[in-house]
Amino acid sequence: MSAQYNVCVIGLGSMGMGAAQSCINAGLNTWGVDINPQSCNALKQAGAKDAGHSAIPFAQQLDAVVLLVVNAAQVNAILFGEDALAPHLNPGTAVMVSSTISSADACQIAEKLAEYHLLMLDAPVSGGAIKAAAGEMTVMASGSVTAFEQLAPILDAVAGKVYRIGEAIGLGSTVKIVHQLLAGVHIAVAAEAMALAAKAGIPLDTMYDVVTHAAGNSWMFENRMQHVLDGDFSPKSAVDIFVKDLGLVSDTARSLKFPLPLASTALNMFTSASNAGFGREDDSAVIKIFSGITLPEKKQ
Repeated sequence: MSAQYNVCVIGLGSMGMGAAQSCINAGLNTWGVDINPQSCNALKQAGAKDAGHSAIPFAQQLDAVVLLVVNAAQVNAILFGEDALAPHLNPGTAVMVSSTISSADACQIAEKLAEYHLLMLDAPVSGGAIKAAAGEMTVMASGSVTAFEQLAPILDAVAGKVYRIGEAIGLGSTVKIVHQLLAGVHIAVAAEAMALAAKAGIPLDTMYDVVTHAAGNSWMFENRMQHVLDGDFSPKSAVDIFVKDLGLVSDTARSLKFPLPLASTALNMFTSASNAGFGREDDSAVIKIFSGITLPEKKQ
């Protein structure tokens, strides 16, 4: 089946590039779309059939589309906006929406796709660039049995673990939003802890070593505070991503009339970092909101 299976990955950032490369490695006929020509060229060199700024030229050949763009506005613009892709896809094509979006947006997108007789899988992902490149992402998905079946070759290619949350669109997005609550709070509290250590004059490499070998460790602490030690805030995942994602967490809680004291504080911290000019830096740059501390500088 895989030799005849045609997929396009839209959004060739750190996650999308890894997903597209995993599809190529699995033997799927793979196309890519991104506004960045360098990303498109890199994917073509990796073995893609083609890559460019639009999927419309090869839309008729596709069995499936995977969207790994930033937010719901971008998903809607690609599928239904100016130069809309949805009308060019064959009826029955499966669309895997893997952006982090609200449950309500996921439902609205699914309804619009249905007007074109297109299937949707509400399938946000996690794991970072390294897991994406290895084809080991975690996928939290909801949708029809048909959508899961049609997207099976892609799920096999990109995921180490696929959670089938249910058939209702929106469930996958909600699970991802709950996950992002934890991810955002973990980064924020990791930054707070390291900032306190810096203020107290504790060498940060020592503090990092202690925490990563003790009960207070988390995956986010271990991963992101290494960036702080390296003085390297080039974005793997930017501060503004967590302004968006924790905003979605907050919106979800508001709709459920549910209090989230820790997530609200973390959102305020990321928003402060963005307001201070660090929005496009790595999300570990949230540590820069603390004054009176000296952080490691990047080694030349």
